[in-house]
Amino acid sequence: MKGDARLDPKGLIGDAYQIDGITAPECRSIFLDWALSLPEGQETHQALRALLQRYGATDPQHPMSEVMRDGLTSVATPQRRGGWRTRPRN
Repeated sequence: MKGDARLDPKGLIGDAYQIDGITAPECRSIFLDWALSLPEGQETHQALRALLQRYGATDPQHPMSEVMRDGLTSVATPQRRGGWRTRPRN
């Protein structure tokens, strides 16, 4: 298996860097699959930082590097977007 199995259990991130011409939307889809496949208890930010250090340092302009950098900021500030608690009450 490529890379560290704890950080990239299915090897998705490593494989994304090997695909010529991969686009940002494809990287976002791979990123979501990666996030869902992390083992229980694995800290997402820690894994992202390590993967960015491993792959993003050598290819900072790659779409997956950009998606992972975005993931660090968006995962860091989750916000509730609605639901019954935000609706006006009588």
